[in-house]
Amino acid sequence: MFRSHTCGALRLSDVNSKVTLAGWVQTVRKFGSISFVDLRDRYGITQLLFAESLQSLLDDQPLGREFVLQVTGTVTERSNKNPQMPTGDVEIAVEKFIILNKSITPPFTIQDDTDGGDDLRMKYRFLDLRRPAVKKNLTLRYEVGRSARNYLHEQQFMDIETPFLIKSTPEGARDFVVPSRMNPGQFYALPQSPQTFKQLLMVSGYDRYYQIVKCFRDEDLRADRQPEFTQIDCEMCFVEQEDILMMFEGLLRRIFKDVKGIDYTETIQRMSWEEAMWTYGNDKPDIRFEMKLCNLKFPSHAFPGKSSMEARISDAGFKVFDDAETVIAFAVPGCSEYTRKQTDELTEWVKRPQIGMNGMVFIKCNADGSFKSSIDKFYEPQKLEAIATAVNAKAGDLILILAGNEEKTRKAISDLRLYMGQQLGLRKVDEFKLLWVLDFPLFEYAEEGNRWVARHHPFTSPHPADIEKMIGNSPEIRNPSEYLKHPYAQIKANAYDMVLNGNEIGGGSIRIFQKELQQKMFAALGMDEAEQQNKFGFLLGAFEYGAPPHGGIAFGFDRLCAILGGSESIRDFIAFPKNNSGRDMMIDAPSGIDQQQFDELQIKLNLKNQ
Repeated sequence: MFRSHTCGALRLSDVNSKVTLAGWVQTVRKFGSISFVDLRDRYGITQLLFAESLQSLLDDQPLGREFVLQVTGTVTERSNKNPQMPTGDVEIAVEKFIILNKSITPPFTIQDDTDGGDDLRMKYRFLDLRRPAVKKNLTLRYEVGRSARNYLHEQQFMDIETPFLIKSTPEGARDFVVPSRMNPGQFYALPQSPQTFKQLLMVSGYDRYYQIVKCFRDEDLRADRQPEFTQIDCEMCFVEQEDILMMFEGLLRRIFKDVKGIDYTETIQRMSWEEAMWTYGNDKPDIRFEMKLCNLKFPSHAFPGKSSMEARISDAGFKVFDDAETVIAFAVPGCSEYTRKQTDELTEWVKRPQIGMNGMVFIKCNADGSFKSSIDKFYEPQKLEAIATAVNAKAGDLILILAGNEEKTRKAISDLRLYMGQQLGLRKVDEFKLLWVLDFPLFEYAEEGNRWVARHHPFTSPHPADIEKMIGNSPEIRNPSEYLKHPYAQIKANAYDMVLNGNEIGGGSIRIFQKELQQKMFAALGMDEAEQQNKFGFLLGAFEYGAPPHGGIAFGFDRLCAILGGSESIRDFIAFPKNNSGRDMMIDAPSGIDQQQFDELQIKLNLKNQ
């Protein structure tokens, strides 16, 4: 027996017990004729006391950091207790020890406050995984997965595996492709999601399916992206949108309870895509704080039906506003006392290349009811007051305004709103706000190719009220400059996204299940009958055999874990992640293959620009 207890198990109730522990040496501290060693394993750290009688053995067999050690001894009460450690009341009076394996000096310290940079830690990820902070993250990941599985099992979902070697189909991102040796010149693709397979399972009668599954997308990386990632993938038969929303609200509430000890009992807000874009500037708004946006100029066709506020800012001779496609503002509470230096810093912030604006206008709503603005010479106090009223600013608030191209300005002011929320401490990592965003556009117009593309994926059903619009109208775009007047631009998707703290953590839809409607959707995306059969003939054929109404959702498992763990990067919650170039620094992948493998695959390598 290598150990009788783990390094996190012993307490005062174990005093006088004889135990055997095994683990890694965290630190060695020598005090005169005695030595203390912190022994670490997955479960915690226990202090070891090597008395004077063992010093000669230690001199002969000196211990170093990360040595694998087995000790046997008696549990004693510590004279200098450490309340920061669960085992801090006790220590082991070592009677004998065995060095099971030695270690060379690690390239960085194996502790939370490490001295290793990202690249170094990724190269030696097997060492980085020993750090308590990383263990905490992976433990949280395990707990989220266990909670999800328990809930879905209780709701009668079946965990069914789907294949990784599939057919390449258009789903919005590049596929990773795998050559087939047995079928020369042909390729498998790694799935971007199990989308078509889970729909086929619904056709097969497995009315509640789930899978915590790897997915693969060959796209540029960032903090919340990896070439391979994990989804909680779910599908249900004989459901409408409301059934899906309620089922998976229950899943999130269960995860919050099991993993964070939070009873998330509040009603989860619902918001249309249009309202999210109009009020927050993006389709995944952080609703932990207010600062809602206000378009001060007549809104474009993208947001029909909104009342005009243009009169409040027109006829002032201020060309920045007069010539802008849109002018958007929001009020920052309690910041009217910002200094000129602070407002200048905000102006420089929006000028950064990542934001791309030419400048920023501010209005201070002073406590005495007066106004001070960077555009005082153009706008009299009555006009400034009208703007303040429009944005619901109060005395003591600071109004920030951006103007320019609609799409660019909306994104920039959304980023500015999030930045101010961060600066004011309103985006707390231990506060959680869930939100459903509904009624997305079914299609997006792609200028390249002058065609429609699916906003989500081509299996998303139109909103029930809009089905006839798609069946009855041609997808042809005769005048690209007026594409938003096309009936297809008005069709809403029967789709929904779950947003947590300004991050999309899940998305899904009610699916198309009739062959005729699915063919019409493919045709709208520019696929002729031959291409439809080539790429999706298996699915269209299945729909002829009694396909039931169905819908589902997929949650970004890595991202959900990162948010619950208070991190911005999903890499912190993946055991063996890739870096921002898609490389595994530890095993040095991707890498070349030898000529024999090329010959077996009947592939000739032709690198361009080399």
